[in-house]
Amino acid sequence: MDKLTTFQEFITTQNVPIPGWGFIINLVLSAFLAGILGYVYQRYGHSLSNRRLFSRNFIILAMTTMVIIAIVKSSLALSLGLVGALSIVRFRAAIKEPEELAYLFLVISIGLGLGANQLWITLIAFIVIVGAIVLTSRSARRPEIISSLFITITSRNPQTASLRQVAATINRYCGKAELKRFDEADGLLEASFVIDCADFNRLDQAQLALKGLDPSICITFLDSRGIG
Repeated sequence: MDKLTTFQEFITTQNVPIPGWGFIINLVLSAFLAGILGYVYQRYGHSLSNRRLFSRNFIILAMTTMVIIAIVKSSLALSLGLVGALSIVRFRAAIKEPEELAYLFLVISIGLGLGANQLWITLIAFIVIVGAIVLTSRSARRPEIISSLFITITSRNPQTASLRQVAATINRYCGKAELKRFDEADGLLEASFVIDCADFNRLDQAQLALKGLDPSICITFLDSRGIG
């Protein structure tokens, strides 16, 4: 009975006041770091989703996490209540790629670190992780090669610009050409390829050669890395 009473008194009396200025500084800093991370994600991310729209949630998520941790750490009773609240509220965001999940964990880590008032550890970890992201992204890039470029060919004269002729023309100027979709009906031909080109000159030559098959041909280029 005495142990139960002591535990209840510990729960009710364990209440650490939150410093006002420290809370405000950490809140602003969490928004600042999340904003930088959002820019890094837009600049160096490889996700095919709308990176700009997705990164808008970083600031809100970091600040919310920071507020929750700052409040919960001041009281053991609140921390126990948070466990019950999390068992009711479920996070059901549609995470399509592992990269998105990695950035979300990093945003949450910013809020956790600043909410726990671990300023320097959070700053050092943030600088090291962002630096690693920038270095790995730059080393993995090959600016001289245009890779994973989607090209869609639409022709109303399949007799002069058949699928075989279009594929042969693309293969002549591009290192890789994979057919992804092909439709032909009522005198209309539409083919989609994923191609790699050595540079923009080769891409321009491929475009001119395709126009030579059919002057009215419609060509659409889409760089998957530029989506978002």
